[in-house]
Amino acid sequence: MAIGLGCHDLGVAAETAALYLDGLVQRIVFTGGPNPSRPEHFPRGEAVHFTEHAISLGVPEHAIHQEPRARNTGQNIQFSQEVLETADVDVHSVLLVSMPSMERRAYATCRKVWPEVEAVCTSTSMNLNDYVKTIGDDGLVIDSLVGDLQRVIEYPRLGFAVAQDVPETVRDAYQRLLADGFDSKLLD
Repeated sequence: MAIGLGCHDLGVAAETAALYLDGLVQRIVFTGGPNPSRPEHFPRGEAVHFTEHAISLGVPEHAIHQEPRARNTGQNIQFSQEVLETADVDVHSVLLVSMPSMERRAYATCRKVWPEVEAVCTSTSMNLNDYVKTIGDDGLVIDSLVGDLQRVIEYPRLGFAVAQDVPETVRDAYQRLLADGFDSKLLD
């Protein structure tokens, strides 16, 4: 089972489709409502657009479940679990497909929200420069990195995720990026 986590990156849908087409997963859930970062890119919601993209890449519609309500990673996982339970799909392991910056947060969130499944995370494999070119907005990519790291640090305290070690060098880089104004994706 693969869950393509909603976000502003259509590459998540392509990577999830590739996993299916390569025979690594038998079913897919695309999850996510309207995208607050880029509402013009996914006006009908992330799950709908991700599904359409995967179908255009050759994934059969019957292999895809949609969850169009989630507004955050916890809901992505919780609501996907509910969709699968409703469809009577027995899940023991899940492959979480996300933006590269989101993998650690997705894993920690799944461990908290759905601890009984084995979770593994993946994303499109590419270097940072190529990823920025794909997204087309270096500020958005850096803001997303900063926002995801803040959530890795803060979500355990808020009860949304399991705790993870964040090395001091990473925390120092986070503080420098905040000081440089990369703060549009921070928690309120």
